Amino acid sequence: MNWLKPISLEKQSVRLVPIEISHLEDLQTATADGELRKLWFTSIPAHEDVKSYIKEAIANVNDGNQLVFAVIDLKTNKAIGSTRFCNLDAKNRRLEIGYTWYAKSYQRTATNSLCKLLLLQYAFEALDCIAVEFRTHWHNHASRKAIARLGAKQDGVLRQHIIQADGSYRDTVVFSILNHEWLTVKKHLEFKLSQYTNNKNN
Repeated sequence: MNWLKPISLEKQSVRLVPIEISHLEDLQTATADGELRKLWFTSIPAHEDVKSYIKEAIANVNDGNQLVFAVIDLKTNKAIGSTRFCNLDAKNRRLEIGYTWYAKSYQRTATNSLCKLLLLQYAFEALDCIAVEFRTHWHNHASRKAIARLGAKQDGVLRQHIIQADGSYRDTVVFSILNHEWLTVKKHLEFKLSQYTNNKNN
């Protein structure tokens, strides 16, 4: 029996829905926005690989290994990125939020904070998780800063953790938020979102 069931989560301008092949064209457009694939330290699919990326994501969901979302901008009703629950450990009530990426034009907006609030709230308040992890490449400094800004604490670095397609090694930085920290992190995210809304309206 799978710990995670397909769900949709929504708040303000963002909806997270189970990824489907119908999101193909939108996600191809999203990867082209900012030429995200050129960031060598990320795992964002190239335009021509998005279809296989979606198929593999759906297979992981069907196997009970992950829950993969397309990120939908409610203003346009277009998929503008993806994120997922992965590294599931139902026995110990732990999981990771990862494989997150957005079209370049949605970076440095409220999108990431909204998505993280939705995912963390579901993890801690619906799944009763005791810890939620975030992992990123050692060289992805923007991602490391963004994770720290959420209120996550760095646990350590897994050196030579992954052999990448070109044969190089990835050092993985691991962060986490614990269940007793969630209320404070939640307040912080809600405050950030309120500030963003206020600034936008001024």
